Amino acid sequence: MSALDAALQFARDNHPRFLDEYRALLALPSISTLPEHKQDVLDTADWVAAQLREHGMTEVEIVPTAGHPIIFASWLGAPGKPTVLVYGHYDVQPVDPLNEWESGPFAGEIRGDYIFARGASDMKGQIFAQIKALESLVKTGQCPVNIKYMIEGEEEIGSPNLQPFIEANLDRLKADFVLNCDAGIHSPDVPAITYSLRGLAYFELEIRTAAKDMHSGLFGGSVYNPIHVLAELIAGMHDAQGRVTLPGFYDRVRELDAEERALLQRVPYSDERWQTMTGTQALYGEAGYSTIERVGARPTLEVNGIWGGFIEEGAKTVLPARASAKISTRLVADQRPEEIYGILKAHLETRMPAGIDWRLHQHSCGAGAIMDRKSAYMQSAEAALKTVFGKDPIFKREGGSVPVVSMLQQKLGIDSIMLGFALPDDGIHGPNERQYLPNFYRGIDTYIHFLLSL
Repeated sequence: MSALDAALQFARDNHPRFLDEYRALLALPSISTLPEHKQDVLDTADWVAAQLREHGMTEVEIVPTAGHPIIFASWLGAPGKPTVLVYGHYDVQPVDPLNEWESGPFAGEIRGDYIFARGASDMKGQIFAQIKALESLVKTGQCPVNIKYMIEGEEEIGSPNLQPFIEANLDRLKADFVLNCDAGIHSPDVPAITYSLRGLAYFELEIRTAAKDMHSGLFGGSVYNPIHVLAELIAGMHDAQGRVTLPGFYDRVRELDAEERALLQRVPYSDERWQTMTGTQALYGEAGYSTIERVGARPTLEVNGIWGGFIEEGAKTVLPARASAKISTRLVADQRPEEIYGILKAHLETRMPAGIDWRLHQHSCGAGAIMDRKSAYMQSAEAALKTVFGKDPIFKREGGSVPVVSMLQQKLGIDSIMLGFALPDDGIHGPNERQYLPNFYRGIDTYIHFLLSL
């Protein structure tokens, strides 16, 4: 029996045990943002580290940080073979609103082909499938490549201690590429590889026009209303074609060529499905681009929240003294997030009426990333998915941000292969999060094929 067949057979023979262990992992409430779950986060780190020790990692360390620990593990017993750095996270989001869960958020209840629990999809299911692939290879021979793990406990709170860890461990983390398991596919039977992610620059704008709130009858019409000012500024940030009007905003944007536009057209998608999924009556976006291109290949500016004045029930004739908005920009590869603050500030300076106090604060900043979709490692991932799913995977750009991808590009000079099996409707971060179990098992098989093909 070949190494491939032996590993695949071992995995299939052990599906029941794998599922029991998966449920045990899901039972650990590793909510990184809540202090009362600090011990649960530590217990989860111990649990995952124990799995890696059991499956042949010769070095396993739970590395303390200023927050939650990072698990580092390695096995370098394949000289001359590639070295893979596996990335994942073991922390999860809070579970509220609890009353909307149909079963306990950490019960791992199975209903039909799905398992329901916080973290089932994001991302305990993905990293655990990879670890079970490792076990299947080790128990039937040995890992065919050198392998390292970096599994953090703070992804759901913005990974505040990840970059310092990477910078302090550049030699330790050295690899040929990253296998990032924090990823998904298009639909249950349509495999996909994400080869591009957008970055993020997030701001808060506050405008103050008076020392205090005033009576709108006595003072209205004689002084600036900050809500009016804010509304006019925001309305002027897009033109009638849906383009962002900030001068310099598009200067570094990498344009799509004909080959890539044709590649994105292969994504099984329709505007009607997008409207159904979003619950909207009409779609909107930058003229000249399809919806798929708008959310993956074009930068955006969105207002995420706006407030000021009286917003409670009933009436209060108040002229507010201040108004605020939260504004995010999603940025494509080659755009530099650190430049966007200056671009937005310069735009506001030219349009802000005189005599108004205002403040622009930057909350976060992270670069986008684009990977070489024709690399040997990407081709191995493509072949593994095709073998397991029986069809060619689609290549897609993701509109969201995964900061570690660009961080590892910049710090280690290596690309990430985004290979995971979450689905768009898994309900991550919300009640009744779930993982499609047939793809949990397909994921194990895909990781086995992928690692052996290297």
